Amino acid sequence: MLRQLVSLLLGTALIGTLGACVDPSLTGATKTPEAAAPVIKQPVPEDFVNAYAAKQDGAFAIPAVPEDKIPPQLKRQEVAYETVDPPGTIIIDPTAKTLHLVTAPGKAMRYGIAVGADGFQWAGEAEVTGRRHWPTWTPPPEMIDRKPELEKWKDGQPGGPTNPLGARALYLKTNGVDYGFRIHGTPEWKSIGRNASSGCFRMINQDVMDLYDRVPDGVKVVVLNADGSRPTALKLPPPKPKKAVSVKPAAKPAAQPEVKPAVLGAPAPGFPTMTAPVMAPPALGGVPAALVAPTTPSATPAVTAPVPAAPALSTPAAPASVPATPAPADTPAADTPPAAEPAAPPAAACIPAAGTICP
Repeated sequence: MLRQLVSLLLGTALIGTLGACVDPSLTGATKTPEAAAPVIKQPVPEDFVNAYAAKQDGAFAIPAVPEDKIPPQLKRQEVAYETVDPPGTIIIDPTAKTLHLVTAPGKAMRYGIAVGADGFQWAGEAEVTGRRHWPTWTPPPEMIDRKPELEKWKDGQPGGPTNPLGARALYLKTNGVDYGFRIHGTPEWKSIGRNASSGCFRMINQDVMDLYDRVPDGVKVVVLNADGSRPTALKLPPPKPKKAVSVKPAAKPAAQPEVKPAVLGAPAPGFPTMTAPVMAPPALGGVPAALVAPTTPSATPAVTAPVPAAPALSTPAAPASVPATPAPADTPAADTPPAAEPAAPPAAACIPAAGTICP
């Protein structure tokens, strides 16, 4: 009997020890309560009466929007909307330019929006992490590069009727990362229904104020793909190419004057050409210098001293009254002196000149 009692006590202690190693979550003994669904303000008929009339919001007046100018499918209205998403989910269709806030199973509030322009579209899921009245708008550096006139707002533009974020803004993050996307109002109500933004979703100021009052922080936002399908991952716009840095071309060196090859005997560049004056040769042999032909620079004749001509010897001619007796042809006259040769004419005086050589 004592032995059975000891065995019972040991078995109870062993069961208690094994129970301490079991995860209570696996047994179902302890369950974590699900996150409470966000409470969404339900629409009432008054929300659609004079929906776009002028109104005063704090210190700022919001002008009226002509309702007849808004396309019917983009006006604020409650519609039938089938989705698997729970109430409180915002679903954006960029192709249809609509934003649906699921208010109940099979129902939603529909608003018209403007979406990202070409190159700024994105798709995926995000969460509303903050909301602002008349928010300050700070253009990102990339936008300032595209529009230098926004440089004056690099530290932020205060809220007001001309602020691009309009009367309200809902800030979005994906996995805790802020990619700069917003749901916000706009003073440019005519852009609704168009691809006009840099990735944010614009709403008419009266509509964004209505949406702001219906949703709290923590609401899930689903941005559909361009074909209307549900995204399976975050798809961001492609990065913009960096601005090319213009490089000024190097200044060309000043043109140097053309240097021609030197000619033998030519004057050096930059010096004047010196021409020697033409000098008349001195008078030679008593001949006046004025009678001497000038020399040319191209040819310098050899100057030879003139030789005075020998005086001519003249023999008086025989008297005309005594004719000469011719000698026989075969017998020479023994006592008749030989006839004198005729006197040569006097030689002309030689004047030295260019190309002339005197004997």
